[in-house]
Amino acid sequence: MRTQVAIIGAGPSGLLLGQLLHKAGIDNVILERQTGDYVLGRIRAGILEQVTVDLLREAGVGERVGREGVVHHSIELVFSGARHPIDVHGLTGGKVVTAYGQTELTRDLMEARAAQGLTTVYEAANVSLHDFDGTQPVVRYQKDGQTHELACDFIAGCDGFHGASRAAVKDRITEYEKVYPFGWLGVLADVPPVSPHAIVYGNSERGFSLCSMRSLTRSRYYVQCPLDDQVADWSDQRFWDELRRRLDPELAERVITGPTIEKSIAPLRSFVAEPMRFGRLFLAGDAAHIVPPTGAKGLNLAATDVKYLSGAFIEHFQERSDAGIDTYSQRCLRRIWKAERFSWWLTSLMHRFPDTEGIGQKLQEAELDYLVNSRAMSTALAENYVGLPL
Repeated sequence: MRTQVAIIGAGPSGLLLGQLLHKAGIDNVILERQTGDYVLGRIRAGILEQVTVDLLREAGVGERVGREGVVHHSIELVFSGARHPIDVHGLTGGKVVTAYGQTELTRDLMEARAAQGLTTVYEAANVSLHDFDGTQPVVRYQKDGQTHELACDFIAGCDGFHGASRAAVKDRITEYEKVYPFGWLGVLADVPPVSPHAIVYGNSERGFSLCSMRSLTRSRYYVQCPLDDQVADWSDQRFWDELRRRLDPELAERVITGPTIEKSIAPLRSFVAEPMRFGRLFLAGDAAHIVPPTGAKGLNLAATDVKYLSGAFIEHFQERSDAGIDTYSQRCLRRIWKAERFSWWLTSLMHRFPDTEGIGQKLQEAELDYLVNSRAMSTALAENYVGLPL
């Protein structure tokens, strides 16, 4: 089998890249080690920057997000028992974010790819990448007990932190990592969101909390928890009680509870791998960078990688120019490090750390007070939140 671009990974970044390339007339094949149902079952991010929404429309899969996505014009910060709005829309000249679950985005992309008859190989085992430093890269994998070989012009590694793409160049990258000393306990529940117009970030002496949504009838909530906690330690009742304790009294009264349909604990870390290009192999998304979810940047950074990478491939095949290919890593990393900085800063500001006792908590509250009462600081938060210019 031969294709122009072999895409490793059928998550949102791989699927979006495949869709954009197909629309430009560039042949591509996606290899995914899991089943399609497994990919759809992953509960992940749900806040989309405008650049991501625009890319979905460009790829021809923006109809449902436009119809069902919920636009947020503001965020709210809770600290010292009170709630403070940040007018994101007003502070950024009209920019917004859209709440739309990653599962639904992935479904849209998978259905579009299937409808167009494009090749996706699920349950592709033991994927290995070869000869990408030359001009004829090859990807080998096993399927149904047989070994297959996919020849290509380029390889796009969109298969995450534990995937074959990053592993293939592990001895050639510089890795930067910060591991945070806590996790997020997240629940998904079919209950109306506590705030249908804003995302609520909470800072309290008990720890961080986050109130977000997937739709007007489905909510996603989080509380900071110790890394050694187990999901079994947290009954639904314990979760709802703890969430309310970390919000201001008025908002706590508005929380509608119900049975959770998904509950998980995720560790937090900042991670960047440099560079992101190795001959004809390109890393994108979680294969190259991970951010703590506090700033809602993970999926949006992956979409930006895809925007740059699809443009570079289109330039190569249609304009016979490698300018985009040659600058891909540099352009991506410039934006990535700004998003990493913002996510680290917001995480540091909103969470309880082991040394956040007494003076640490007071310093956080003082900075938050300055943030909500300074137009310059509020604007900086809003600009970073909606996404810095490309």
